[in-house]
Amino acid sequence: MTSAVWRDGAAYEAYVGRWSRLVAVEFLRWLDLPPGLRWFDVGSGTGVLTSTVLRTAQPRQVTGVDPSVGFVRQARAEVTDPRAGFAVGDARVLPLPGRAVDVVVSGLVLNFVPEPALAAAEFARVVAPGGTVAAYVWDYAEGMAMMRHFWDAAAALDPAAAARDDWQRFALCRPEPLRTLWTDAGLTDVSVQALAVPTVFTDFTDYWTPFLGGQGSAPGYLASLTGSQRTALRDLLATRLPTEPDGSIRLTARAWAVRGVPATGTVPSTKH
Repeated sequence: MTSAVWRDGAAYEAYVGRWSRLVAVEFLRWLDLPPGLRWFDVGSGTGVLTSTVLRTAQPRQVTGVDPSVGFVRQARAEVTDPRAGFAVGDARVLPLPGRAVDVVVSGLVLNFVPEPALAAAEFARVVAPGGTVAAYVWDYAEGMAMMRHFWDAAAALDPAAAARDDWQRFALCRPEPLRTLWTDAGLTDVSVQALAVPTVFTDFTDYWTPFLGGQGSAPGYLASLTGSQRTALRDLLATRLPTEPDGSIRLTARAWAVRGVPATGTVPSTKH
């Protein structure tokens, strides 16, 4: 989420944004909330989750905030629905009064917030009684296969790379830390759900090229290598990835989602 990590919206889209769109659909299907609600998207990035809310959830309005000026600029350019708006903002100090929105969501962001407990408390503060607070993060430990293959190969060539592996750095990529984060923020009826989507690459180039964009931990690590080291890692990955007869590489990406409600009030009835 921080601008030091994510700056270039186009590079993000090529690297992981295209898969983020798939998991956003699964996330909203799981929430299954009624139409006409006021949504607040924290860490809205390039507008992936906001645009999915607009397309599938029939909201009254959606407001997105993100600390990256570049991401906010791209979101404003690409998401032109009059129900949506974007602003630069910090998840730890949301620019809203208490009980201002019906739904607070955050997609693939919490691991990049320096103090996620402060963010979760803010989510709980701004949601109205009977509202929903929900988020999802990639399963860096096991389920995000494109990154798992990368880091396993990197560590085979450079044992020091293991310390930069996202699952070593981010505690919130597993169910129980997410559940604890929500309950510690005073949310109740907390549940956690796995969300899995296919990530199909047309060929090895389609898999490898986005890692050259410099956005995110793995591309950042790759940028730190010499040319010969990058070539060695590329060649090792090419031998390890499961490649179909047509050259495609069929992987999966799993995220963990968490949801809860304020300690007082009731949950909005879902669509049936």
